[in-house]
Amino acid sequence: MGIWSVGLGAVGAALAGIILANTDLCLPKGSKASMEFLEDAELRSTIDDEQVIKAKSLWEKNGAVVMALMELGVPLVAVVKENIGAEIEGFRPHFAGDIYIDEKKHFYGPLQRRMGGLGLFRFGVWQNFIRAWRAGYQGNMNGEGFILGGVFVIGAGDQGILLEHQEKEFGNKVEIADVLQAAKKIVPLK
Repeated sequence: MGIWSVGLGAVGAALAGIILANTDLCLPKGSKASMEFLEDAELRSTIDDEQVIKAKSLWEKNGAVVMALMELGVPLVAVVKENIGAEIEGFRPHFAGDIYIDEKKHFYGPLQRRMGGLGLFRFGVWQNFIRAWRAGYQGNMNGEGFILGGVFVIGAGDQGILLEHQEKEFGNKVEIADVLQAAKKIVPLK
């Protein structure tokens, strides 16, 4: 009876762990970014390594969707945390906007969210992995791969953050309708 008890206890613990990993209880809690925090970010160009800009200049006149909305006159900008190997060059064919490197990770939040080992037990992570793999995207094992990202829609001038989507798990997408709705609220400066 003793071995059966230990075996059933181990199976029960494993099932409880998998169930817990798939609830939001174990997800990292982020804090919303403030305009002051984002404006101060120094972003390095991925085309001219010497060019460093203040993030505020990206949305100061026309607003920006940071993560296409050219018909609305809103630029699309990607901010990445690192450039390892040819990752950015491999990303360029899939992205029409400018790409900047945020070495201090301001756009990843005042309190960076990380998906640790429990992410391997989340069904959504596996669904997103399979979806990306079927679409031909390949990852690698280089660099820092645990920080969760997000999408910002930032209004022109003093409009502030109109939408902030914090990635809940790897591959968690923002609703495009929400991005478009927020981008339509941007009032460009004259």
